[in-house]
Amino acid sequence: MSSRITLAPARAAHVRASGVHLSYGGRPVLAGVDLVAAAGDRVAVVGENGRGKTTLLKVLAGELATDRGEVHLAGSLGVAAQQIQVDGTVGDLIDLELTAVRRALADLEAATEALSEDRPGAEDAFANALAEAEALDAWDADRRVEVSLAALNSVNSRSRALSSLSVGQRHRVRLACLLGARHSVLLLDEPTNHLDAGGLQHLTEQLLTYPGVVVIVSHDRALLADVATTVVDLDPSSDGRPRVYGGGYASYVDGRRAERARWEAAHSAEVAERQRLADDLSTAQSRLRDNWRPDKGHGKHTRATRASGLVRAVHRRQEELEAHVVAVPSPPKRFTMPSLPEFRGATLLRADEVTVDGRLTRPVSLALDSGSRMVVTGPNGAGKSTLLGVLSGDLAPSSGTVNRARPVRIGWLGQESEPSGSRTAHSLYAEQASAWAPGLGELGLLDSYDMHRPLTELSVGARRRLDLALVLARQPHVLLLDEPTNHLSSSLVDELTDALGATLAAVVLATHDRQLLRDTASWQRLAL
Repeated sequence: MSSRITLAPARAAHVRASGVHLSYGGRPVLAGVDLVAAAGDRVAVVGENGRGKTTLLKVLAGELATDRGEVHLAGSLGVAAQQIQVDGTVGDLIDLELTAVRRALADLEAATEALSEDRPGAEDAFANALAEAEALDAWDADRRVEVSLAALNSVNSRSRALSSLSVGQRHRVRLACLLGARHSVLLLDEPTNHLDAGGLQHLTEQLLTYPGVVVIVSHDRALLADVATTVVDLDPSSDGRPRVYGGGYASYVDGRRAERARWEAAHSAEVAERQRLADDLSTAQSRLRDNWRPDKGHGKHTRATRASGLVRAVHRRQEELEAHVVAVPSPPKRFTMPSLPEFRGATLLRADEVTVDGRLTRPVSLALDSGSRMVVTGPNGAGKSTLLGVLSGDLAPSSGTVNRARPVRIGWLGQESEPSGSRTAHSLYAEQASAWAPGLGELGLLDSYDMHRPLTELSVGARRRLDLALVLARQPHVLLLDEPTNHLSSSLVDELTDALGATLAAVVLATHDRQLLRDTASWQRLAL
């Protein structure tokens, strides 16, 4: 593989990847990624967990060598990986991210001194140093960092040890440094993690006006809808290659749906043609077996002639069937929401003035009927998860009462998975599913490979899909979903959102997902 990083001001920044392939243990992770981005472009990289999004960022950053392909970056590089250093102080991290700025100002000072002393070549050196400092807007870099530290609700004491900060605080400090540094090329891996509403707004504003190239890996559909100009989709496709969509996130959603429809139509056509050939062969074989004998009184010659023609017809159809290959692979199944039961004539669940000491301090009252739709909102620590735990019966309230109609079933999707053990997804689902529940494969949440793997080997995203399947398998009348979009692909989230709006069951969501909040704007709100 050829990989190069060259210096360039933000206005001349660009990223180019051509035919990038990478495999781990014989399994393709990146299969022919092509990408071209110039200053002002904001590229979103999307796909299921395990599809190679973080791997692609590492390739672009020069941290990973690929099997084949070329990568070229022009401009200073800033990277916000999911892991972050804990050594040193906040000031050390700021200085590290502003290395290019500090160097540009030092070069300008040295060039100014050389110019004042009328040294040979001083004028050219000064012009180059000034251009570099201006490209980085170096004089304002520290102020930009301070502004971002405040906007992201981060620690601004430069003497504070990084090891004394929470994971979220360290990420916010690093993100503020990167935004202030104005690198020509910025690679961001899940930058919205650990940000509140104010931080998300500041990040969005900064990215919209960023002068260089930004490449973002994120599950935050609202961020991508607001800022992305191009989308690279690493999810499976009909030919196994990634797809690149211009025109922003909305164009990507439309393009992906159209691509999926074409894929399904092409696969169905090839399967139908194969079935037609199989039916023709079966018909020819039946004729050979049952109908080749001539009517009584005819001679051997007639029988031999008819038998020969029937045999040739069978051979010809056999050859046609063997020659026909279903070249278009089977597309991933779409999510299919099971038909959940309706319970009319009574309130399914009622809570009156419930609180939980130290966790849900404000008394909450609500009532749910079949078809109720409610979104629980509030900052971290307000008690959203606690309230869902109380409604599910998993947690007892300190005060107030909860009444559940009988025989109403309640399904609760928490944020954490239960211990898994060595069982497979298929066996666990079969054990917990009701008699009326569809099979695990019918839901379209897990492929056959993941269904028969030990749970300990499932990715975070696959385990989250299984958790959702297990909740639906119990045929609940009430669905309580805590951050249901965590670790799910955007396509699945879109399908799930549509299904939740149509189900007969009552649905209560607790979420920070801004796009999900937009998509459920008509639902009743409960603010904690």
